[in-house]
Amino acid sequence: MESGERPDRVHVVMHGEGRPAMVLHGAGVDHREAEACFEPALAGAGLRRIYPDLPGMGRTAAPDTMHSADDVLEALLRLADAVTGGVPYLLLGHSAGGYYAQAMAVRRPAQVAGLALVCPLLPGVRDVPEHRVVAGTPGLGDDAFRDYFVLHTPEMLARYERVVAPAAALVDAAALARIGERWELSPHPAPPYPGPTVIIAGRQDSTVGYAAAVDLSGDLPRASLAVLDDAGHALPHEQPEILRALLAEWLARVDRPARATPR
Repeated sequence: MESGERPDRVHVVMHGEGRPAMVLHGAGVDHREAEACFEPALAGAGLRRIYPDLPGMGRTAAPDTMHSADDVLEALLRLADAVTGGVPYLLLGHSAGGYYAQAMAVRRPAQVAGLALVCPLLPGVRDVPEHRVVAGTPGLGDDAFRDYFVLHTPEMLARYERVVAPAAALVDAAALARIGERWELSPHPAPPYPGPTVIIAGRQDSTVGYAAAVDLSGDLPRASLAVLDDAGHALPHEQPEILRALLAEWLARVDRPARATPR
């Protein structure tokens, strides 16, 4: 494992060697959640896995000059340029990380070899269902756990306490509030991202829903879409085996020779 700071003093943890794969976590956590959820699918696939702490979370500060999602996006693009060495890389994101990942792919399509979005925050979020527990023990865990997970089991609580809850103490709430006031990225007219894509959403996701993800899948020419039952916004924890299988299929498509251009 390699750990350290990169451009804009972004803290990054990296594992392995091979094609770069950058994984972006969601809001209010840090790289540890993404690492716990995605390493089982990515380790052993010949990838150099790159897990940054997004600004204002984990060990990455958000300076006073960072006022908006556009500023965060620019920092992530600079980071990608620095840590990938100009090699086309894979890009994965969960929740708000998916919002930034999708924007990065649109802005730099030639540099992104494949895109994976899990429960992505997207513009035009709609039809978000009310939170509903689908299985488990009533009263398990704290309010944050109960609001995030729809499977209230001892296994899910243990994952929450190990890789989600510890990040709360490291969040710069003032910085996230400042950035959150301008959380929508500026419009960037461009063709849809053309590369191999997988979009995975939870049917019981009461944070971002799944309707916007379905809409996005229709715009991307090489997107596979999966909407999983018994999964909320914590889908990477609640359905790890299905996540792993879907990412394996996506990785196979990324490695497949480029399709011939239709005549």
